[in-house]
Amino acid sequence: MSSKNNNYLGPLIIVGVLFFVMGFVTWVNGTLITFFKKAFSLDNTSSYLVTFAFFISYTLMALPSSWVLKKTGFKNGMSLGLIIMAVGTIVFIPAAEMASYPLFLAGLFTIGIGLTLLQTASNPYVTILGPRESAAQRISIMGIANKTAGIISQVVIGGLLLAGVSSTDPKDELDKVVFPYIVLTAVLVGLALLIKMSKGLVEVSEEEDVVVATNEIVVEKTSVFQFPNLVFGVIALFCYVGVEVIAGDTIINYGVSLGFAEEEARLFGTYTLAAMMFGYVLGIILIPKYVSQQSYLMFSAVVGVVVTIVAIMSSGFTSVLCIAVLGFANSVIWPALWPLALSGLGKFTKTASALLIMGISGGAIMPLIYGGIADSIGSTQKAYWLMLPLYLFILYFGLVGHKKKSW
Repeated sequence: MSSKNNNYLGPLIIVGVLFFVMGFVTWVNGTLITFFKKAFSLDNTSSYLVTFAFFISYTLMALPSSWVLKKTGFKNGMSLGLIIMAVGTIVFIPAAEMASYPLFLAGLFTIGIGLTLLQTASNPYVTILGPRESAAQRISIMGIANKTAGIISQVVIGGLLLAGVSSTDPKDELDKVVFPYIVLTAVLVGLALLIKMSKGLVEVSEEEDVVVATNEIVVEKTSVFQFPNLVFGVIALFCYVGVEVIAGDTIINYGVSLGFAEEEARLFGTYTLAAMMFGYVLGIILIPKYVSQQSYLMFSAVVGVVVTIVAIMSSGFTSVLCIAVLGFANSVIWPALWPLALSGLGKFTKTASALLIMGISGGAIMPLIYGGIADSIGSTQKAYWLMLPLYLFILYFGLVGHKKKSW
């Protein structure tokens, strides 16, 4: 590890601001799902096109983002990502004026493109910036910034969109998004300029070419797909983002389906995020001094399995709280998974990061499947069975998958 990585507090603070912004625009989706469902009279499946449009961009743009980062470096890539996000947020203005759900989805897709570039740059940046054994600790700090922003966005945007008396005119309802998204656009553009001009963000380099010894024969890796820990990590991350988005973005609709008023249910998403923040803080305290990254990953997966079963078997507010507690189960999976999946990747780190970012498409696909199951069986509660196999694969990655260094 280069000595220049020893002094990483300044860059870490700057990237923390980026994670705050990413959290704000990502976790408002739970509010938008409920808001659009009512404004456009959508069923569950159609309403979860919000998460599909937002997260599917990660699959489509992750590898192009890796190529862009190789040309621009981390710093300029982050700035460009913010500008693209600003283009997506400003699209909300004509979408509201035209009362067009597809145009809103196009805006969300564009925001997702910008976030893909930002995520592809920022996550490996935080991983490489300091000692790898404490990478989960640093990413947990980023997670606190991310989820704090998510709570603020759900309280503020939820208060603007879901609180109070709703208009019977869909156009009047949709006009509520105009002011907050104008402000958000201005913030994104301003932050992009600050990142561009900042001297605090230094470029960091990946490790040198990876050479692995197998039965005393030295084998040089020539492809990113020669790393099983990465391949299993991508699948595990797909599963993780699926359960994270289901827990965070379906809970408001789930509460409403149980009979809770929108005024009360709009805050349910903040419970999930608060539980995640508690998990992050615990991870910062425990990792790596008291518990390893992989041990915490396995613990999180087991908690996810148990709490999911309790959520399905219980009723009312108890069941809602269980979905919120999944935030705790999910909290350290992301920060623990990244360093395990990227271990030993060396010169392949940027490409590997792009593949991991593609795994975020779990947030596009799994909520849509959840909505389809809920519509087909007529139960938003029983549809949560979908999460069990996802948690079980994450457990497999923690137990076995991350240890495999060759096929």
